[in-house]
Amino acid sequence: MPTLICDLDGVVYLSESEVPGSGEALTRLAEAGWELVFCTNNSTRTAEDTAGKIRRVTGFPAGASSVVTSGQAVATLLEPSETVYVLGGPGLAEAVRTRGCVITDDWSAAEAVVVGLDPGLTYERLSSAVLAIGGGARFLASNHDATYPTPDGLKPGAGAIVAAVVRATGVEPIVAGKPHPAMRRLLASKAAGETWIVGDRDDTDLVMGRSEGWFTAHVATGVSKNLETPATISVPDLAALADHLLR
Repeated sequence: MPTLICDLDGVVYLSESEVPGSGEALTRLAEAGWELVFCTNNSTRTAEDTAGKIRRVTGFPAGASSVVTSGQAVATLLEPSETVYVLGGPGLAEAVRTRGCVITDDWSAAEAVVVGLDPGLTYERLSSAVLAIGGGARFLASNHDATYPTPDGLKPGAGAIVAAVVRATGVEPIVAGKPHPAMRRLLASKAAGETWIVGDRDDTDLVMGRSEGWFTAHVATGVSKNLETPATISVPDLAALADHLLR
């Protein structure tokens, strides 16, 4: 059975809007026997919430077991029972708890700091992360995407917050999401047979695919609109990729 690893933001949807034709394309591929794995560097949602968004926005019946998030990836780098300060959304916090770690709001108690996209970011929370790392806590990041696509344009991503922490501490984090090893290990465990990965940016999805020896597909519906990329194939959107794979 062939596998398609599918990015979400900028490929399947933009915020709460479906990329036109994506739900139908996913349905066609699934009905043709493709195993679909959804992979996102957005750590703000749990796998279940991410699957729910796919269902709500596109109508495709995605399940949580088919979703891999950067929150899950970074959690694999933590030690169970480690005390962690989380600068991120609820999905990141849930992944850390599921790992068996203790989440603390007291920066002085933190053994590790995990940073991701944080829609509720405040100066106080940013300061706590910086102080914890300055005090010797390990520094991990869900991902370092500088931006993410929305219908209004590009908004600051987790990488923008990570960059602020790096600037303040002089410490570089261990990064877990695409294209880094922690995410690659989770995806490799789900990939079987001929494997393709589709994404909207070369520096995450496509770099990772090339590192794993997978076929790569670039779509122009997200961050990068340039179809001249070093991908196996560049197509306008997910619907066009389905046409290519099912011909």
